[in-house]
Amino acid sequence: MADMTPPPAAAPFLAANGWGGARVGPLAGDASFRRYFRVIDGARSAVLMDAPPPHEDPRPFVAVARWLLDRGFAAPAIIAGDMDRGLVLLEDFGDVRLREEIDADPAAELLLYRPAVDLLVALHRHPAAEVELYDRAVLQREAALFVDWYCPAIGLGVDRAGWTAAWDAVLDHARPSAPVTVLRDYHAENLMLVGPDRRLGLLDFQDALAGHPAYDLVSLLQDARRDVDEGVEQAMLAHYRAATGVGEDFAAAYHVLGAQRNAKILGIFTRLWKRDGKPRYPALCPRVWTYLGRDLTQPVLAPVAAWFDRNVPPDQRGDPLVLSA
Repeated sequence: MADMTPPPAAAPFLAANGWGGARVGPLAGDASFRRYFRVIDGARSAVLMDAPPPHEDPRPFVAVARWLLDRGFAAPAIIAGDMDRGLVLLEDFGDVRLREEIDADPAAELLLYRPAVDLLVALHRHPAAEVELYDRAVLQREAALFVDWYCPAIGLGVDRAGWTAAWDAVLDHARPSAPVTVLRDYHAENLMLVGPDRRLGLLDFQDALAGHPAYDLVSLLQDARRDVDEGVEQAMLAHYRAATGVGEDFAAAYHVLGAQRNAKILGIFTRLWKRDGKPRYPALCPRVWTYLGRDLTQPVLAPVAAWFDRNVPPDQRGDPLVLSA
């Protein structure tokens, strides 16, 4: 478990920005080196982000937050920042996440997902922010995490050259005609219900890139951390397509990016266990395999599906911690 003691620089940083004497308590850690603390001073509260250098840099988060705010989206307001020490004081969005709202009322899943899809429709009306491109090289590098981490962890020797070639054969379908801002971690645990109007608040967008609009949609509807009903996925994909007028090429991109993202996640979750000592992540992998299996049935992914058939037997598609035992 991450050490949730505030960094030594937190107290002087808070004092210098009008929050001296405030109570600081642990809020959350995540899969990176970032940590979050709630700062309470009487009736007001804020969130302290600790993004310690050299592992983290809060500047991209701040830049994307301001870009989103300038366009009317609910990113946390930046109250204060010390970029060199990796400290940022943020607006507190509270504790009500979309994840728990859906889990508390599964019958409302479709209704609750609709505003999250509508937010993406609105976001994709804007030209991309000034961020790096989510291009073929990045997609290939991410996909390689599967053969770099998952396969070795369970003792599978696989055809790495064939893996790269299979993705080369399908990634043209994921090339956007007009890039949009891709938040890259857009899912129910990063969407907050803020204020009396329950507006969707955005978190965890520091790695934003300019890429295909299908990416964040698949991140939402093939959520590695909760089961999304396949009927809900299809209904929300249809809702996005109806709202934007995109055609069949969008559906092809959706499944290509879904397969790429799910393969990447399998590698990342294995790496979090093997390298970073976070053993809770492998147990999420069976769900990710389920989504990947859905995507691989699509004709557009035939080269990638054939690679899996040759290299990863069905009984090796699961929890890597269990499979390596």
